[in-house]
Amino acid sequence: MEKIAVIGGGTMGNGIAHVFAQHGYYVNLIDVKQDVLDKAVATITKNMDRQVSKALISEEQKAESLGRIQIFTNISDGVDGVDLVIEAATENVEVKLNIFRQLDNLTKPECILASNTSSISITKIASVTNRPDKVIGMHFMNPVPVMKLVEIIGGFKTSETTANKIVELTASLGKVPAFTRDYPGFISNRVLLPMINEAILALDQGVAGVEEIDTIMKLGMAHPMGPLQLADFIGLDVCLAILRVLQDGFGDSKYAPCTLLVNMVTSGDLGVKSGRGFYDYAGGTKELVIAPNFRKNNNSSVVSAQ
Repeated sequence: MEKIAVIGGGTMGNGIAHVFAQHGYYVNLIDVKQDVLDKAVATITKNMDRQVSKALISEEQKAESLGRIQIFTNISDGVDGVDLVIEAATENVEVKLNIFRQLDNLTKPECILASNTSSISITKIASVTNRPDKVIGMHFMNPVPVMKLVEIIGGFKTSETTANKIVELTASLGKVPAFTRDYPGFISNRVLLPMINEAILALDQGVAGVEEIDTIMKLGMAHPMGPLQLADFIGLDVCLAILRVLQDGFGDSKYAPCTLLVNMVTSGDLGVKSGRGFYDYAGGTKELVIAPNFRKNNNSSVVSAQ
């Protein structure tokens, strides 16, 4: 495989395009919005500049990598003749199914179709295509240029040939592939999201504050980031969507999202992407938002985080 298409110019999509281009692949980055694509290229350039400053790549390698990326607002043009498409659109099942229906009609028969979904069934996605044996999950971790893991998910009809090709491809990117079966949340989010949800529930019940919960998990459990800060980083709307996939998929109330999480998403406090979640990120700094149960006289002020 030499030519790759990535659908979605957001955080995950531009990170995936960055990594493929840096490892010698030609990448078509596709999004319906030109401003999203412009921002994606600017982000990739900025991240590569950071790699140059750390002597991880040279200026020449940066220029060559950026030269391998083309941007498209038309999906038909963007996927023409490619060997692999990686969908990195929003974590919404109907959006993904619609994209895969289009891809099945627009790509050559031997093209492999992959999804960067973090929780949605690969088998369900594959069912809307005429090539379920060539549909697979490639769940990259954020930030993509930094994180080594790619969770590879085989659907019910994913062929061994497809799985082997994607495992080999992942290794060629300097990543570590880990293969999982197609169950709700796979492994990463089946384990991670209940932990995040439990942290939010503990906060909502007044067991401890945001800073205390994150500090305990960082220093006591050797987590590089506390669960509430991590939730902000992932996006609280994404956390909520994954928990609902888990709850619906397993039919188990233990995956029910905490009411505080639901309310925060409803109010638009989505974490880093909106500028405010469990922490306040206004002005490019991170400050601690005092959770409702810990506010005095309902004062919603913020204090500086340690």
